Amino acid sequence: MADGAAKRVLVIDDANLVRMYYRAALEKAGFEVGEALNGLEAIERLLETPFDLLIVDINMPQMDGLTFLRTLRRKAPPMSTMPALVISTESEPQRIAAAMGAGANLYLVKPLSEQSLVEYASLLCGVAHG
Repeated sequence: MADGAAKRVLVIDDANLVRMYYRAALEKAGFEVGEALNGLEAIERLLETPFDLLIVDINMPQMDGLTFLRTLRRKAPPMSTMPALVISTESEPQRIAAAMGAGANLYLVKPLSEQSLVEYASLLCGVAHG
């Protein structure tokens, strides 16, 4: 990372290949990456360790991304104030509006290039990229 300490990102997605892709791109850019398979597992991870950014999928078993975001935003800081980037295959305006209403800071549609992922992660973490 350009500003010193590595920023921590929690990738919340039930697809193993997606988590591996995000991890590889983010670690190459200097981020520390944690993983969760769904919203319930993510909340457990967040109770143990703080993160600087959450990357959230919408469609997951046990607790989907929208339910996770609504639950997270009802918690006390710092959990309620962590930036959340939703990345989904769903591009319908009502789905994007629902995610933003649930507490997403940004919504992007898959597929996403490694460069775009790193740029948006850097932006939401407040670090220089490049």
